[in-house]
Amino acid sequence: MIVKILSSSAKFSGVVYNTNKIDRNKGELMHVANFGSLQGLSRLRPQDYVNYLQMIAAQNTRVKKPQFHAVLSAKGRTYSSKELTKIAIAWLDKMAYGSQPYLIIYHKDTDNNHVHVVSVRVDKQGKKINSAYEKLRAVGNLKEVLGVEKALAYTFSTRAQFFMVMENLGLPGKEFDERLITEKISKYQRPIDRISELRELFKGIKHRTDFKELLAEQYQIDLIFHSAEGKQPYGYSIIDHKHQLVLKGSEILSLKEVLASYVQEDIVVSAESEKEDRRHVAASFIRPVWIADDVDDQQIHGMRRKRQKKARTNTR
Repeated sequence: MIVKILSSSAKFSGVVYNTNKIDRNKGELMHVANFGSLQGLSRLRPQDYVNYLQMIAAQNTRVKKPQFHAVLSAKGRTYSSKELTKIAIAWLDKMAYGSQPYLIIYHKDTDNNHVHVVSVRVDKQGKKINSAYEKLRAVGNLKEVLGVEKALAYTFSTRAQFFMVMENLGLPGKEFDERLITEKISKYQRPIDRISELRELFKGIKHRTDFKELLAEQYQIDLIFHSAEGKQPYGYSIIDHKHQLVLKGSEILSLKEVLASYVQEDIVVSAESEKEDRRHVAASFIRPVWIADDVDDQQIHGMRRKRQKKARTNTR
């Protein structure tokens, strides 16, 4: 994804340009923010937005071209209109425009999905929004919003684990430098000392019914269970945020021992039904946990295993 700051304007021509796109069914107004009572009106003309932006700009007459106009463009259809809008909102906030009145318009008339954002360079107190190193900051802030570099800071041993970190952190980035991912994996060294520490930690608290919550809240460790839709987990992974590390759960504690922590001690079941009841109890406690299909295992090996009638295995 790329970002480009377009030319400033004294007349907010960006509003007219983008609303014309909407009128010709080549664009869609995705988000309007911070226009005050104007947003309460049912029908607005483009000039209504322009007038409001000019009213704000008038608070500082030293800013001769108060329009802020930028484009965030994806490669092909990598990002949907809603995903681009969400990214643009986060990016505007980092550019100090989050509290400014702004419009986000999605364009669908080119091979590359993109959104335009139009705002004003003066705030409601008459202070000019910082424009120092604007183009450089625009690129850096976009990278931060997408989060790819943040995920690459983690230690992982498979591509699937990298994507797991992206999803776990809620990072929207979809375009990756495969070379960097491959390089990280090739340099992976099994963290024996940390594995030993985690094993002792897990064994010490595995009896607690709030095992997962305790790990997340006190130790910044997330457990990610892997399961086909509607099925019981066949494995799990560990994301150690404090040490920026991803591990296969089986390296620390068996899946059976982890699931056992979700079974309440006061549940009494007969010998014949114990196995089935334990399965349902475990499922009821796992339901709130984010369940992720194993990207590599499911997509690459799933169909072959089905043909060969083989059980899935945990590849993380």
